Amino acid sequence: MKKLSPLLGLFLFAAVVFTGRAADSRIVMIAGKASHGPGEHEFRAGLLLFQKCLAGFPGVAVEVYTNGWPADDAVLRSAAAVVIYSDGGAGHPALQGDHLAQLGALMRQGTGFACLHYAVEPTIEKGQAEFLDWLGGCFEINRSVNPTWTADYKSLPEHPITRGVQPFALRDEWYFNLRFRAGLTGVKWLLTAVPPASTMDRPDGPHEGNPGVRAAVARGEAQAMAWATERADGGRGFGFTGGHYHRNWADANQRKLVLNGILWVAKVPVPAAGVASTVTAADLEQNLDTKGGKRPAKPVAGVK
Repeated sequence: MKKLSPLLGLFLFAAVVFTGRAADSRIVMIAGKASHGPGEHEFRAGLLLFQKCLAGFPGVAVEVYTNGWPADDAVLRSAAAVVIYSDGGAGHPALQGDHLAQLGALMRQGTGFACLHYAVEPTIEKGQAEFLDWLGGCFEINRSVNPTWTADYKSLPEHPITRGVQPFALRDEWYFNLRFRAGLTGVKWLLTAVPPASTMDRPDGPHEGNPGVRAAVARGEAQAMAWATERADGGRGFGFTGGHYHRNWADANQRKLVLNGILWVAKVPVPAAGVASTVTAADLEQNLDTKGGKRPAKPVAGVK
C-alpha cells in the first residue's frame, strides 16, 4: 500500500482536529453539594438536565461536575464558560481556597460566567467585588431579599437570551433588590416584575427585609430577577435568581431563558427561536438527591 505523504498526513490530522469535538465550546457546570429539602436546591439534577437539553447542540460540549468544585481544576482552563448552581454565602464553592483566583484568571481570558439561584450570592467581604465585575450583579445580605412569590414576567426585552421566550409567571424563591454595578454599566435586565406587598410579610433580617426594600416595594418599583452583562475583558455574565424548586424547570419559558443564557455567556450563537428542548416528568425525576432518606413526595407535573 502506498504511504501517505507527510504533508497529506498533516492535512488529514488537522481536518480531524478542526471538525471534531476538540473544536467545541466547552461549558463547565459546577453543582453544589446537596442542600435543603427534597425537590429544592436540586443542583445536581438541574445541571444534568441542562446537559441533556444541550446534548447534540452543534459546537457545544457540556461537562457537569457535582458535589462542589472539580477535584482537578485543570478542567476549567479551556472552558468557554463556567456555570455554578449551588448554595451561596460563605459556603459558596467559588469562595473556597483559591477558587476566586482560578476564576479570575479565566475571566481575564474572556471566559463566560453564569450563576443560578443561591449561587448569585457571594459575601460582601469576599467575592462581591469580583461578582459585580464578572456577573454584573449579585445578592447582598441586609439589602437583597429572598421571598417565595409568584413573579409575573409580562414582557421581556430584546436580547439573545430572551429569544423565543414568552411572558410567563411562576412561583419560586425569586430574589430581588440586588446589588448591581454602578449605573448598571454593561448590565441588561432580562426578567423584571413588581413584587407584591406579601413579599414583605417577614420581619427584617439579613435575607428577609429591611427599610430600603420595604420602601421600594411600597412604591411599586419593578425589580430584576435575571440579567446579562458584557465585561470590559470581552467576557459575558448571566445571573438568574429563580431555580429554588426543581419542578419549575418543567416550564418551557424559564428553561429556555436559562439555556439561552448558558449559550450566550459561552459566545455560542443563540438560535433565533431560542434553544429548543423537551423535558418529560421522568427526566425531571432523574438524578434527584436523596435528602434525609427522602425524595420529593409529589410527582412533577405540568411539563411543557
